[in-house]
Amino acid sequence: MTRRALFSAHPAANEDHPSTRECLRIALIAPPWFQLPPQGYGGIEWMNFWLVEELVKRGHEVTLVASGENHSHARFLQTYRSPPTEQLGGSVPEIVHAGMTSRLLDGLELDIVHDHSFAGPLLARARGCPTVVTAHGPPDGELAEYYREVGTSSSLVAISHFQRRQRPDLPWVATVHNGIPTDEYPFREAKQPFVLWLGRMSPEKAAHIAIDTAREAGRPLVLAGKCNEPAEKRYFDEEVRPRLGPDVTWVGEAGTHLKKKLLSEASCLLFPIQWAEPFGIVMVEALACGTPVVALRQGSIPEVVDDGVTGYICDDPRHLSIALEKVHCINPYDCRQQAVRHFEASAMASAYEAVYLRLVTNVSVMSSEVSMQRQHGRPAEVKVSKLSAPTKFAHPS
Repeated sequence: MTRRALFSAHPAANEDHPSTRECLRIALIAPPWFQLPPQGYGGIEWMNFWLVEELVKRGHEVTLVASGENHSHARFLQTYRSPPTEQLGGSVPEIVHAGMTSRLLDGLELDIVHDHSFAGPLLARARGCPTVVTAHGPPDGELAEYYREVGTSSSLVAISHFQRRQRPDLPWVATVHNGIPTDEYPFREAKQPFVLWLGRMSPEKAAHIAIDTAREAGRPLVLAGKCNEPAEKRYFDEEVRPRLGPDVTWVGEAGTHLKKKLLSEASCLLFPIQWAEPFGIVMVEALACGTPVVALRQGSIPEVVDDGVTGYICDDPRHLSIALEKVHCINPYDCRQQAVRHFEASAMASAYEAVYLRLVTNVSVMSSEVSMQRQHGRPAEVKVSKLSAPTKFAHPS
């Protein structure tokens, strides 16, 4: 692969895609909590924004339903004038958002609805067109039962193979990794000594373990994260603040510019999560900047990090500090190449296009498998297995 090819998505990613055959009328429903794109925290919202922009670029008629102001190139329908960020996680804003969305979409001629909100999919049964639902949460406990119910009237998409393996009994129709526009991330070969932790202040994201690990390895640490909800502030005061010292820099929540700067300059991203995260897009962002990832073996991490090539995956928190001492052995160009080949936003859009088209042409996708095929020297391509086509689309039971 040439250096030029390494730093941009392969041209084939935007050629001969399904939209050259059919322009679709797509409504994408974002969660209500942040506007698109968000100013800081908001991985789902960023993924939604990048998907919308890719679909518009390919000639589809996209209607975006979201809170706040419109910064996309799609037709925009607003629910909340000001996103209810301070109520993040509450049930009422989700219900209100779903109700307003139903009213705003009523009467529109649509081929497909792609819902990323939580309560919205419950209204899919009343629609005259198919609904695709991306499951952004872990499919366990009550949430698994919710996804099962959603799957009776919508087509359920997983964001990692790990997530799908957790509950293979759920009516999944596809697996599509989240992608990013790698061209928008600055590559830097020469790194600074500091280690970066970037996330949300919570026991699951484990900033306290990041501090202990970096300190044991004798490495300076930069902490950048969301810390405005009561639970986040409580965790910070109890577990993080007492550990702060001259070797730890707390910068608060990082906006887009600062986040990319930190990701490109850091010697590595430290990702000591304590839960089975379905997909961590910040790891892909780090790789795009040429920055290796040091993480614990949780959730989808082995699908993103190539152990020993683009970072190190540890089975025990006590081994993280040893991995930090080896990050200089990781080639930044390998990290960048991993992001471009396997997690480009154009590949994500192609995967969703394949799902949309199977649905709107009345072909069952209940047994289809959408996979990001890894090919040497090319970004991910999409493969949908051939099926016997029923005369009518059948929702899973």
